Amino acid sequence: MKTGDAAKRYRVLPGQKLDLASIDTKDSALFDGSKADSLPVLEDLCEEFAALQKVLYAQNKHRVLVVLQAMDTGGKDGCVKSVFSCVDPQGIDVQAFKQPNPDDLAHDFLWRIHPHVPANGHIVVFNRSHYEDILAVRVKKIFPDEVWKRRYRHIVEFERMLAEEGTLILKIFLHISKDEQKERLSARLANPAKHWKFNPEDLADRARWNDFQNAYEDLIGKTSTDDAPWFVVPADRKWYRNIVVASILVDALRNLKMEYPKPDWDPAKVVIE
Repeated sequence: MKTGDAAKRYRVLPGQKLDLASIDTKDSALFDGSKADSLPVLEDLCEEFAALQKVLYAQNKHRVLVVLQAMDTGGKDGCVKSVFSCVDPQGIDVQAFKQPNPDDLAHDFLWRIHPHVPANGHIVVFNRSHYEDILAVRVKKIFPDEVWKRRYRHIVEFERMLAEEGTLILKIFLHISKDEQKERLSARLANPAKHWKFNPEDLADRARWNDFQNAYEDLIGKTSTDDAPWFVVPADRKWYRNIVVASILVDALRNLKMEYPKPDWDPAKVVIE
């Protein structure tokens, strides 16, 4: 797999009308091999990702925000574990956004998001994000329609500000099928060690599958911009999901053309006795 191919194949262009049902969740077109064959490929990608992250941290110039969204059981946690755990932990943070608490609801919906965006030299991964404040609000009819509709504009402007201030934004939707979700939910029920991950409310959301798919189509189409592009990554095959996500990250970091900072002193003149 060439790193640039994944970004090109799965990127959603600004204004593109999205039809998730037409996108194969089992697609593996960019890799002609098996799960076993993918392991050394992922290892190589992770090694390069870790090397690039070291330069990012040392240069202390760029900021990287990765947004992960998916239907329930879509693989966000697994993706974080498989792809992002290979980098230096002091330069990365994973932030999960749960249901807003009363203090959150007493402020604008981006109030709880902004303190967690990355600083210079850092990567932040949003495991769920500010987009839940459109998706859940819309599908579950928590607020009137005019509330979530105006949030598209608020988010686009928020992300534009972050980008103009030096943040590289990559937004990834892990695209699974309804059948795959059923298998993963069933696996959680069958394994007592995974019961903690099962929430009966997930079944209520599953019953709204089409509503959530429609909401994602609308949301991704309206908020994929040059400043903050969306990528729809086929995610039924976890191994393929991982190499695609890693490839997108490596390609984006390469394009920053980063360098280690040059010292303002001459190393040749330093004597250690």
